[in-house]
Amino acid sequence: MEKTINLKELLQSLKKRLLLIIIVTAVFTVLSGIVSYFFLTPIYQSSTQILVNQVKSKNEVYNPNEVQTNLQLINTYNVIIKSPAILDKVIEKENLEMTSGELDKLISVSNEQESQVVNITVQNENPQKSKNIANAISTTFQKEIKSIMNVDNVSILTKARVGSMIKPNIILNMAIALIVGLMIGVGLSFLLEYLDKTIKKDKDIEEQLGLPVLGAINIINIDSDTKKRGSNIYINETRGDSIGS
Repeated sequence: MEKTINLKELLQSLKKRLLLIIIVTAVFTVLSGIVSYFFLTPIYQSSTQILVNQVKSKNEVYNPNEVQTNLQLINTYNVIIKSPAILDKVIEKENLEMTSGELDKLISVSNEQESQVVNITVQNENPQKSKNIANAISTTFQKEIKSIMNVDNVSILTKARVGSMIKPNIILNMAIALIVGLMIGVGLSFLLEYLDKTIKKDKDIEEQLGLPVLGAINIINIDSDTKKRGSNIYINETRGDSIGS
């Protein structure tokens, strides 16, 4: 029974400060949207795909051993793609004002398990530049791998397109801010309720002062007409006393 009463009091305190909770939540959500849209630098992403597979003529027979060899080479290719041997030439080709180490941080290379397709993803503040860098990496790697590994088993499967924005995710940021604002608003409401030492109920006197409540005087609300009639009766009675005297 005690837990039910406590829960009821908590809900009442939240209801009493519902406006405060709504305001705090709304402020956090709106500020998150403004900061995400106007102050955070947007990041765009472009991807290209290369296929690791030996070029064959029509009369050549499919060889499973070659496929297995290509799969084993992919891990090596993933490292070579992000090496200065490739990135330095991409920087020179695209006239980028950055080092190979800085460009390496903008690139991610991956492939699905047992797949001969390698995905090259580039992130940049400029959507067109992210596309150009991704395509430059794939074409440069296709050209340079012939001399680096003395093989010709790389072809471009898909060229990169103009990058799409991936950061910031405004909707996600606003959703997170809404939850955080709601938590802060609820916490602030409980804090204000805890700090509120004013006496409002009989129970508050017993808890805060340690004194038993002997009785209570209710507030009687008197409307204006009743007050007016009462004052007229008082005046008439006064006048009657004066006349009689």
